[in-house]
Amino acid sequence: MQTDSRGSILKSNLKTILILIISIVVILLLLFRNFFFKSTYLLKSFGELSADPEIAFTNNKPTFMEFYAEWCEVCKEMAPQVSAFKDEYEKDINFVFLNVDNQKWGNYIEKFDVNGIPQVNIFDKKGNLISTFIGKQDEMKIRESINNLKKEENQYEEIINAEFSTIHENKNNEFSPRSHG
Repeated sequence: MQTDSRGSILKSNLKTILILIISIVVILLLLFRNFFFKSTYLLKSFGELSADPEIAFTNNKPTFMEFYAEWCEVCKEMAPQVSAFKDEYEKDINFVFLNVDNQKWGNYIEKFDVNGIPQVNIFDKKGNLISTFIGKQDEMKIRESINNLKKEENQYEEIINAEFSTIHENKNNEFSPRSHG
């Protein structure tokens, strides 16, 4: 008899401890959701914060253009860095963010031969392509390219990192969420 009551007390205590642990985890996730989901939130906000590409290429300012997707893990990793660039340079540089899953950007995806994301293209104030970065990049490399925009003459530079998400074109040359790798 006594062992049965000990067993039921033990089961009751285990249930209480389990409920307590689950409650703590849920509370921590709610309290720190901005920390845990910051990159995803930043990527979603990029589209809203973006300058229109047509205006960006005609307002006599350099342009930072990023091709990204919300599902892209490398894009999520780079989002805080890109957001910091925007905060630091947005007075002097246009920031254009184009989600590759949005069909209206298909002509830009094709024009700039985007086949891996994130892809960052940096243009001088005349709209000349100065640098292309594909995949995860070192902050200093991008910063150096941005700072080189002050020079009168820049030579084109392409930097590709093995860490990127591949984009696959479908047969009709249309872009949809399902046509990307």
